[in-house]
Amino acid sequence: MSRYRPPRPAGTPLITPQGEARLRAELHELWHVRRPQVTQAVSEAAAQGDRSENAEYTYGKKMLREIDSRVRFLTKRLEKLKVVGERPADPGRVYFGAWVTLEDEDGEQARYRIVGPDELDLKQNLISIDAPLARALVGKELDAEVRVPTPTGEKTWYLIAIDYP
Repeated sequence: MSRYRPPRPAGTPLITPQGEARLRAELHELWHVRRPQVTQAVSEAAAQGDRSENAEYTYGKKMLREIDSRVRFLTKRLEKLKVVGERPADPGRVYFGAWVTLEDEDGEQARYRIVGPDELDLKQNLISIDAPLARALVGKELDAEVRVPTPTGEKTWYLIAIDYP
């Protein structure tokens, strides 16, 4: 039995200007604030002597590896991303960056924004363009019926509003 896991497919390389700003702020925070702090803590722990039994030194080195890994990921990802900030030519259809209001068969409403996979945040109602619901919505007009398979069976929504910020 092998430990090999195939790499996950990369998400759609689109991002909103707000999402790009958040990723750049995270990169700046990691590189210019957190990494110097951790580096200082590691050097102070190393000055205490025996490193083999020094938990602060070991933990600090682990934190540095995690920070460096995230910095490398963010740097490469930001190079590949395409920022989509302009409104589409046809604002009556759903495209990337749209806020959509949906109503289900029971009359309950939900509002979502279609964003890139790097911005996914369900607490803020941001859904990825790669999600089944977003894929079903792209290109639809007002009052369209959208059917999406879910684990509990197919669910139907009605598109009642489209808004672009």
